[in-house]
Amino acid sequence: MAGVQSDKSCCSSCKKVVGNNDSALMCLRICAADNKHVAGKGTYERQGYIYSTLAGILHLVKQKEEGFVIEVHSSNEQSVVPVPGNIVTAKVMTINLRMAICQIRCIGDTVLSQPYRGILRREDIRATEKDKVEVYNSVRPGDIILARVLPVNEVQSYQLSTAENELGVVIAHTSAGVPMIPISWDQMQCPKTYVKENRKVAKIVPEDIVVD
Repeated sequence: MAGVQSDKSCCSSCKKVVGNNDSALMCLRICAADNKHVAGKGTYERQGYIYSTLAGILHLVKQKEEGFVIEVHSSNEQSVVPVPGNIVTAKVMTINLRMAICQIRCIGDTVLSQPYRGILRREDIRATEKDKVEVYNSVRPGDIILARVLPVNEVQSYQLSTAENELGVVIAHTSAGVPMIPISWDQMQCPKTYVKENRKVAKIVPEDIVVD
């Protein structure tokens, strides 16, 4: 808690801050914890209130349904955070039947100093025939994907979608570490063994081509 100034009058004024993004935070107690205000990064909940664990900047991350995740970021850490609609580059870490757990490494062209946790659910992998999607045949651990950030509805994680032609796997390797080549929208191939593997492949559009 070092570096955070506790002041009763400041605590009451901090309640008014909730609703303004990127507001300076200089007290321990931020606001009441309820179904519209959930403790996130840099905060914790205690006896019905959300408190800061450090001195920094207050961030309000809107949830999918309603309300906000309350986060406090140190002034010396990265200031960019994923917001709904952003295109991000992420690495697939683990998968199961329902989802892929990812690390968000870039937001647009900005490389992050620390990754964020992303979740790609089975129903958000493809825009059509969602009931036939299999996570293992779409992405695998180690793959690099392009994805769009969806509205947040889980604390300390960001929901992702690859349900667009330009989104999906952009880099994948075989079990032997050989980079694979995309040969269709749903397959990649090893250039050495010619073995094919299923993926939800991103359709990369060259920068010099204008798309109507």
